[in-house]
Amino acid sequence: MTPLTKPINKAVDLSAVTEREIFLGHVGGKLSVELTAPLETQRDLSIAYTPGVAQVSRAIAQDGALAKQYTWTDRLVAVVTDGSAVLGLGDIGPLASLPVMEGKAALFKRFAGLNSVPIVLDTTDADEIVETIVRLRHSFGAVNLEDISAPRCFEIERRVVEALDCPVMHDDQHGTAIVVLAALNGAARVQGRDTQGLKVVISGAGAAGVACANFLLTAGISDVIVLDSRGVVSSDRTDLNTVKAQLAVRTNPRGVTGTTADALVGADVFIGVSAGQIDESLIASMASDSIVFALSNPDPEILPDRAAQYAAIVATGRSDFQNQINNVLAFPGVFKGALDVGARRITDGMKLAAAEAILSVLGDELATDKIVPSPLDPRVAPAVAAAVGAAAQADGVA
Repeated sequence: MTPLTKPINKAVDLSAVTEREIFLGHVGGKLSVELTAPLETQRDLSIAYTPGVAQVSRAIAQDGALAKQYTWTDRLVAVVTDGSAVLGLGDIGPLASLPVMEGKAALFKRFAGLNSVPIVLDTTDADEIVETIVRLRHSFGAVNLEDISAPRCFEIERRVVEALDCPVMHDDQHGTAIVVLAALNGAARVQGRDTQGLKVVISGAGAAGVACANFLLTAGISDVIVLDSRGVVSSDRTDLNTVKAQLAVRTNPRGVTGTTADALVGADVFIGVSAGQIDESLIASMASDSIVFALSNPDPEILPDRAAQYAAIVATGRSDFQNQINNVLAFPGVFKGALDVGARRITDGMKLAAAEAILSVLGDELATDKIVPSPLDPRVAPAVAAAVGAAAQADGVA
């Protein structure tokens, strides 16, 4: 294969950002509570608090549905974690994960206008996590599960979805899957290819990897191979946990076995969500016009300049390279759209609509170095919200 000569240019130079600037940006946290009504006079106080508030409380006691109108719960997202699988940092615990959860809440506000509250739980017990979220139900309108390690995250999400009548999504799974599908559709359209004919290899069988595999299958991409630390997740292996064993049945239609090298020969797409490094010789073994998504942060599986010697389209999860595949393209609009129509849950149809909406924003801007919009593009969240709301109505969950 002849290496491509077009370089991958850095989109943003972050080398000048100092440690001092980073820490100053987090002093006192990144969130605050703002008032929506004045509190300047005795009259203001009597309306917002006693005695006026008692009338509102009595009304809600008689009709619980009024809480959506007279409290903030209908527009409030709980961002819940146990800090056991923080991106790029691993199991750092609830306290150390709080800055990340605050950042997530800030993104909800900035891109979707939604209030959200970080909730960090000092337990990794699935029963305790589920029970805590269920008991807090009347405090929020939706749940964003975050940075909970696999395979517990699958059980926790399933149980919370079953227990609550509101939108629940583990963003590490489904937010990642949505933006990956959007980017893959974008890359395929640039190349004039049909995504359903692509041979896809996913490196990583944790939360993101499993969700991406399942979602690509839902989107009609059938030739998907998943790798874990021991190689191809295949039905002949006896060392797979329940989640991986189920995944092996649904994926790998050609019956490939062996290592990463065996899986990548002739593959069209590599999606890295494993934090493991991959040698450029393996990228060179892929099919012509290959697509490489090296999404681990802060260190991609392979740096873009090396991957671009052999791959036609390269993307990462980082903001200092072009083609950044970032969950912020998905989750603010997904939750806004779900809450706008009072959705009881988030369906595959809503997620597929979100992926298509992300890509639709680009229009004629779609290019090899722009297969998804910028995470800062103000058009994205409204487009995703509208598409998700419409899909929720079509799916009968609104």
